Amino acid sequence: MYLASFLNKLIKDDGFILVDANSVKYIIGNPKKEKPIILRLLDKKLHYKLLFYPDLYFGEAYTDGTAKIENGSLTDFLNIAFKNIGRSEINIFGQLLKKLRGTYRYLTNFNFAEKSKNNVAHHYDISDELYDLFLDTKRQYSCAYFKNENDSLETAQNNKIDHIIKKLNLKPNQKVLDIGSGWGSLAIEIAKKTQCTVTGITLSENQYNYSIKKAKESNLENQVSFKLIDYRQLNEKFDRIVSVGMFEH
Repeated sequence: MYLASFLNKLIKDDGFILVDANSVKYIIGNPKKEKPIILRLLDKKLHYKLLFYPDLYFGEAYTDGTAKIENGSLTDFLNIAFKNIGRSEINIFGQLLKKLRGTYRYLTNFNFAEKSKNNVAHHYDISDELYDLFLDTKRQYSCAYFKNENDSLETAQNNKIDHIIKKLNLKPNQKVLDIGSGWGSLAIEIAKKTQCTVTGITLSENQYNYSIKKAKESNLENQVSFKLIDYRQLNEKFDRIVSVGMFEH
C-alpha cells in the first residue's frame, strides 16, 4: 500500500497503526504506547487522497466519519504527525511525492467549462433570501472598498463600483464585457454612468434571471445585456473587459 509506505518514510518519532478500508493493518513508525493509536480508514478513496492531498482530505474524512481515531484523541494523533513533519522532504522519495502532489492538484483543480457551471450552480443557484441577509442592496459579492471606517457596506460597495469604472477609463460607445457578472450590479452601473454598452456573462441561472429583471427595472435593456454562457464560449470582441471575483472559482 503506497500510503503506508509513504507514512513509514515520514513517521520516525513514535507511530501508530493504520487500518485501511480493506481492514489490513500496517504498523507506521515505532509506536511507543502499549496500545498504539489507530487510524482507521473506511473509504478506499482515502488510500490515494491522503497520499496526494493529506492536509485537505484528512480533515474532511475525519469530519464525515470515513477516518476514525481509536485508542486516543485527534490531538494525540496530530501530535505524532507534527513531531515528524518535514521528514519526507529531505529524501528523494519525499521530493518525488511533492511533484506528484502538484500534478494531482493541477489535474483535479483544472476548471473545465462543465465543472465551472456545476461549481457556480452549487454556490449561487440557491435561495435569494440567503444572500439578502448579508449582502448590500445591489448584491455585490466581492470585497467592498472602505474609504474610511465610518462607511456603511452600501457606501463601500458603491465606492468599489466607482473605482472600477474610473480604472476602466471608458469612452462613449465602447463595448464592455463583465465576466462573472453576478447579480448584474456592476454592468448596470457602468451603463448608467457611461454611454457604453455592456454585456454581462454568468453561469448561474438565478443570477442571469435576476440581472435581466434589474436591467428592465432600470430601463437599460437596450444598453445592458446578460448571457448565460462560459467566457470560453464567447466569440465577440470588446473594448474593455472587467472581471471582479471570478478567479475565486
